Amino acid sequence: MFDFFKKNKDDKNLDVKGLRDEVLQFIKEELQRLDGGEGEGIASLQLFVKPGAGQQHLFETALYTSNPAQLQEEIQRIADNFALNLPGEWKMDVQFVEEIPGGAIHSIHQPMGLMIKNAVVQVSVTVSVTCYLKVLNGQAEERIYQLDAGAKRINIGREKNVQSGDGGFRVNTIAFFTEAHESNKYISRQHAHLEWDPKAGTFQLYGDEGGVPPANKTKVRSAADETLHKLNSTQVGYPLQNGDQVILGDSAVLEFTLILK
Repeated sequence: MFDFFKKNKDDKNLDVKGLRDEVLQFIKEELQRLDGGEGEGIASLQLFVKPGAGQQHLFETALYTSNPAQLQEEIQRIADNFALNLPGEWKMDVQFVEEIPGGAIHSIHQPMGLMIKNAVVQVSVTVSVTCYLKVLNGQAEERIYQLDAGAKRINIGREKNVQSGDGGFRVNTIAFFTEAHESNKYISRQHAHLEWDPKAGTFQLYGDEGGVPPANKTKVRSAADETLHKLNSTQVGYPLQNGDQVILGDSAVLEFTLILK
């Protein structure tokens, strides 16, 4: 694409085009050292030029200082040829200096140095999540259940081990006794389940076959405004928030607690 190095590199009397070719070749060689994925992290290229006597005007013309975007476009084409995947917001900066700063990559042919600046990476802080379901009404195997973030599926229903309609077996992690409490008799063996949603940072409650119309009911009373949400589909989940109450059947109640640390 570029007619690089057809001129003698030791020729100190380069014209504007020859000088521009040397600059682009210098930058090209440094970019070639990067893998494609590394290009995505580049925030800017900084070119430092220390022109000799009477050379600044030549460099200014060669580097398009009156139209900086043009130099950036040429470098972008080089990067595209090598699939470096430079981010859309990367910047090209040219500075004329009395001394090339330490840390810059020096050109062996011209008085200039290059710095490749990476974007500042925002490190996300891992938040510790602890969730509980407390049985407020009804009688289950445990009074309080600790929920593990990342768990694939937590089944809720009557009895621990039940046979599903298709002949398979289901294990209810949160299991209510069959005849221990008046509220329990309206809880289906396949009533509902929970799934961890990493994007929302909480559990989604789903009604299962026995916990949506026309069978028994699954509802959530919002802690925020005490509104009542009915689950009518096995495909649509409800994101539980701290203090929400899950109502199974007519009156079995579980309280959801979410603690972020």
